[in-house]
Amino acid sequence: MQRISASFLPPIALDVKSETPMYHQLSDWFRRAILDGQLRPGQRVPSSRNLATELKISRVPVLSAYEQLYAEGYLETFVGAGTCVARSIPDETLKPANTKSRSAPSETAGQPAPRRTSRRAALMHAPAQSWLNNLGAFRVGVPALDHFPAGVWSKLVNRHSRQPRDTMVYGDPMGYLPFREAIAEYLGAVRAVRCDASQILVTTGSQQGLQIAAHVLLDPKERVWMEEPGYPGAHQAFTTAGAQMIPVPVDQEGLDVPWGIRRGRAAHAVYVTPSHQFPLGTTLSATRRMQLLSWAVHNGAWIIEDDYDSEYRFGGRPIASLQGLDTDARVIYVGTFSKVMFPSLRLGYVVVPKDLVPAFSAVRDAADTFSSTLYQVVMTDFIREGHFARHIRRMRVLYMERRATLVEAIANQMGDRLEVIGAEAGMQLVALLPHGVDDEAVARKAAKVGVSARPLSRCYLNPPARGGLILGYGGANTDEIREGIRKLKTCF
Repeated sequence: MQRISASFLPPIALDVKSETPMYHQLSDWFRRAILDGQLRPGQRVPSSRNLATELKISRVPVLSAYEQLYAEGYLETFVGAGTCVARSIPDETLKPANTKSRSAPSETAGQPAPRRTSRRAALMHAPAQSWLNNLGAFRVGVPALDHFPAGVWSKLVNRHSRQPRDTMVYGDPMGYLPFREAIAEYLGAVRAVRCDASQILVTTGSQQGLQIAAHVLLDPKERVWMEEPGYPGAHQAFTTAGAQMIPVPVDQEGLDVPWGIRRGRAAHAVYVTPSHQFPLGTTLSATRRMQLLSWAVHNGAWIIEDDYDSEYRFGGRPIASLQGLDTDARVIYVGTFSKVMFPSLRLGYVVVPKDLVPAFSAVRDAADTFSSTLYQVVMTDFIREGHFARHIRRMRVLYMERRATLVEAIANQMGDRLEVIGAEAGMQLVALLPHGVDDEAVARKAAKVGVSARPLSRCYLNPPARGGLILGYGGANTDEIREGIRKLKTCF
């Protein structure tokens, strides 16, 4: 049996004025802790000498208590491990701490008060999503980790781990300055974003960026346009802010701005993915971009631009950002490194208009103070030394190949059942199902055979006219893609 460290022994309270002998108090405490599950079978307990020192008492009562517990079978010794909780105590005799007090109302206290949570928490609750339990084909948002330059990355991490003092202290809520400077240079060169380092706010990803923007820009019940269908994470972010979401349809030109103006002219903000709409993959047309910027200026509204994976466009150069066209500082630009690097990196950024920097910084500080300085320092070198640009170029070619493989596999095996849209960029595409087919039912069946297919209906605020599946191809190789489509075919 694996031994459990004794480093985290629950606190022991002894009453030195009690008439109950000290050894009796100790043995009673250990007995209750074992039966309540605070100490588990096989867990080490401190030596009698160490425990006596910690409790500032004589060693004699500790030895007496241990002897009593040995005799009763609660403790035993192991060669090389010292004194441990006995392994022979059946698990069914162990109960979680305070089970009785939590489950049974006191005779004198009456019925317990209801365990209330906020309405916001109730709105955030979602049914189980079994399609998120699998990796590989076709998990959305997972990059090609098998092609990540792990050797280069580990060397950079090791470089900055040798002298960790500067990376182990508290950091600036806005982020590590050299990292912000590198981000500003990159965005200006590649995405035509107009900013400097003072406007860059480093976050743990685009999700936190959206949440911070929602809390800074919107009061409860204020209205915000949302793409329909759109990113479920954005729905969550604006729900936490108590905003009223107005679903605005998406067509071949992206967000239907004229429709939004007719139905929600007085909205305070709009959330949009103009370069590569999530999930349908369309691009916001130039006309719609000008309409959206004009509406924001004349109505004093904010535009939250989520540029989550614009680096991966296969038909030509990446589309320029909406922020770069903004002349009135109405656009809040949100980006992330999770899609181009790896999800657990947890580094993203927000480009903030200069007059809003104090507000964004304060909300960021209140959320979780700052992001990991070590990873910010490493990512700075990764960008400055050219590794980031090379990685993106390699991944763009790889994802184009994987997209072509997926489109071909669908056409060959399921062309009569799936209609592919949005296959010109990014790391996922949408496959529409025949009318009347429940996409969540298909997704649940797919999860049972090891395939992750996200139902399109989860991206809608209103019931959709037609279901579909969002299929990610970034994290699956060509063999996994073909096998995934073969398995998916069995789910109909």
